[in-house]
Amino acid sequence: MQLRPVTFLSLLFFISFISISHAHNITRELASHPDFSTFNHYLTLTHLAGEINRRTTITVCAVDNAAMSDLLSTHPSIYTIKNILSLHVLLDYFGAKKLHQITNGTALAATMFQATGSAPGSAGFVNITDLKGGKVGFSPEDNNNKINTYFVKSVKEIPYNLSIIQISKVLPSDVAAAPTPSPAEANLTAVMSAHGCKVFADTLLADVDAEKIFQDNAEGGLTVFCPVDDAFKAFLPKYKNLTAARKTALLEYHGVPVYQSLAMLKSNNGVMNTLATDGASKFDFTVQNDGTEVTLKTKVVTAKITGTLLDEQPIAIYTIDKVLLPKEIFKAQAETPAPAPAPEEAADAPKASKKKTKKAAASPADEADSPSPDGDVADQSADSNGAVGFDGARFGSLIVCVWWIVMTML
Repeated sequence: MQLRPVTFLSLLFFISFISISHAHNITRELASHPDFSTFNHYLTLTHLAGEINRRTTITVCAVDNAAMSDLLSTHPSIYTIKNILSLHVLLDYFGAKKLHQITNGTALAATMFQATGSAPGSAGFVNITDLKGGKVGFSPEDNNNKINTYFVKSVKEIPYNLSIIQISKVLPSDVAAAPTPSPAEANLTAVMSAHGCKVFADTLLADVDAEKIFQDNAEGGLTVFCPVDDAFKAFLPKYKNLTAARKTALLEYHGVPVYQSLAMLKSNNGVMNTLATDGASKFDFTVQNDGTEVTLKTKVVTAKITGTLLDEQPIAIYTIDKVLLPKEIFKAQAETPAPAPAPEEAADAPKASKKKTKKAAASPADEADSPSPDGDVADQSADSNGAVGFDGARFGSLIVCVWWIVMTML
């Protein structure tokens, strides 16, 4: 059986469709609508655009330049503007049709403001009400059910992934509009404690020297990688066996003395120094992308960034799934030796590999008394395998498409 050339082109089309059908870029979508240029600008400035693009189901309630001028006339800080605009990002899909067919006439939508944990109680929710005369009203939960903001039109719809709608004015919320301190003034450990890193935060607070180093670097630029509670709790028995100096160094190893947004981490792969770096004591790790994931690789363990707690220059705080273990404290994982070369190729064997082996064996920094934690070799293998993993649902869809095309060509 011979397939016609069109079959191959069709296959390429379906593969491309499957791979990009879920992707969207809010700034690009709004760029063709000059009436929303100010709104679009502040989505970028507050880093909300990146958060929106990372989500697969989202509704953005955009306001025009006149409405943004009213907001900016009160001279709010950039951090307050972020809270206000995050209230305009609904964590569900609401196209024009769905807005006019709301079950029981009303719906309560969670927003990105609620998801950040900055909104107390249910202040980060928005009520959507289908009103008489074809109107749809929007009211934040803390607005006492007063509806004075209405649906204007649909701007862009990518069904069930992204909906951009225009609303008549900025959503009024005293909670979102409240003055917000800059990240440098924020209590770092409080932020971490409130978002799943309490064990690490409490441990950092107990170490006066390490905690001071983190706070001293906050104003000039700081990136923190905090292990989630389950990971650090499991590590505590080993941590308690370290000397005081090594405890401080390990905590400082989870901080970088510069601000690094997630986009910067993805584009600037390579070796990164930490707060523990001090001359000959390198205490560094390697930042590397594994597909869409960002990993932090030491000589002992590989950790993945699992979430963003704060990303406001000059401070970024990310959660990671494992405790970062520096080789200066823990033994590095032994590398698998390469197969011995055949006798006739012995003369061509690179000498550098022998020097590297000798250095690894003789390095006193690597011969620390703290053993490498159990199971990390398996974890590293799993991490490596994850880099070449695939989406089963998409692959299944691709197989069905290929089968259908082949059958139609017979």
